[in-house]
Amino acid sequence: MTTNDRARQRAGAQGAPAQDPTPGPAQGPAQDPAQDPAQDPAQGPAQGPAAAGRAHGEDPGPIRVLVVDDERLVRTGLRVVIDAEPDLTVVGEAASGAEAVPLARELRPDVVLMDVRMPGTDGIRATEELMATMDEPPKVLVVTTFEHDDHVYDALRAGAAGFLLKRARAEEMVQAVRLVARGDSLLFPAALRELARRQAPARRPDPGLGPVGRLTGREGEVLRLMAAGLSNAEIAGRLAVSPETVKTHVGAVLAKLGARDRTQAVIVAYESGFVLPG
Repeated sequence: MTTNDRARQRAGAQGAPAQDPTPGPAQGPAQDPAQDPAQDPAQGPAQGPAAAGRAHGEDPGPIRVLVVDDERLVRTGLRVVIDAEPDLTVVGEAASGAEAVPLARELRPDVVLMDVRMPGTDGIRATEELMATMDEPPKVLVVTTFEHDDHVYDALRAGAAGFLLKRARAEEMVQAVRLVARGDSLLFPAALRELARRQAPARRPDPGLGPVGRLTGREGEVLRLMAAGLSNAEIAGRLAVSPETVKTHVGAVLAKLGARDRTQAVIVAYESGFVLPG
């Protein structure tokens, strides 16, 4: 039996009785304004069959989710939580990144819930492969036990749309899946700043170097506010312009930075020294 056959068997298996996939108190990241995840459509074309249908105003059917975790109990718990929602469905499971990549190519999920730490091919490498080998890769939402897990930063650099803590409540988890499926980024700015600070020493901003140097002054302001976690509506209020104008600026920022979404743009801002993580 091949690896894909085993993975498909798991995909068709009946879910076990509902269990919390992540034992421990139901807590998420601190919900002060500086830490709320960014939840703006951002931006590039939606991916996957359901997301593509939404982009054209069609009835796309449920959001298709691939669950990737090396622990069977966690996969079962995630399946129960997701399949309980009428607009979500688990189309497959994989126990490793090596299984996840070919299964994603076959099943074309809209969202992959990817454990960041797995033996062998971990969530970082699997995310890189999905982004590099699929014309329309799914949105990857990495799942981690620790808020300040350095592996999360690497996964975001590889192309993940956001991250989620394993201790997140069920309603937070399903909302996160919906957000990334429609093209939003799921960022916790305070956590991302800390990860960026730990990844690299502070750099002096040098707008004359790299793609950031191509931004106009207003686009630079928008990028800094994106890094602070502000939504398009909040940026519009801060800059006293319309949300449509902000959306235009965000699109220009993504194009000039070569970023596929807000997450990638914020990573570029930190790594260029344009935004300092201190």
